[in-house]
Amino acid sequence: AQRAIAVNPNSAHGHYALAHVLSDLGRHDQAIAEIARARELDPFFLLYGALEAMMLQHAGRNEEALAKLQKAIDLDPNFWVSHQELGKVYTEQRRYPEAIAELTKAKELSHGNSEAIASIGYVEAVAGDTAKAQAILDELKTSPHYIPPASIALVYHGLGHEEEAISWLNKACDKRDVWVTLLKVDPRWKSLRSHPGFISILKRVGLE
Repeated sequence: AQRAIAVNPNSAHGHYALAHVLSDLGRHDQAIAEIARARELDPFFLLYGALEAMMLQHAGRNEEALAKLQKAIDLDPNFWVSHQELGKVYTEQRRYPEAIAELTKAKELSHGNSEAIASIGYVEAVAGDTAKAQAILDELKTSPHYIPPASIALVYHGLGHEEEAISWLNKACDKRDVWVTLLKVDPRWKSLRSHPGFISILKRVGLE
């Protein structure tokens, strides 16, 4: 990504790619500067705005993320990633009914994206509705479509089944599931970060 930017400093994709790497490593200020540059270079590409909010949230700057997402949804209420990220901010703020509402919109607009479904299951679990969370877990595990193992791990984690979550995260590593790159910074995994199995996964992915 740095090479691409050196060749073409006005490459929005180059700044986005570098931002993602920096964010995943926890280098938040640099990541936010890079994704902001990508958005400035291509202001009509909605994904950059949504991911800027995600990186702000991963940096613990939830109110800034919230403001950006609300503007993004005003601009285009049908872009599902904005609703997904807004649901994650509400989850971090423990505004669970609002989180479920936004994640449900993300699920519907994306025609059943598995990460949106798993995020709903996680929220139901941490909000105390074990039955709904278990039903979503069963839905994911019996789906005829490929489900990233990290999505299943997330619901297990919400339910407090940490060994199962670790097992599915190891499967995610085996499958090169892209979602494992967020494990170091996604606040939903915060309570697992001292678990030896989780630390081993971060090392396996190259995040430690």
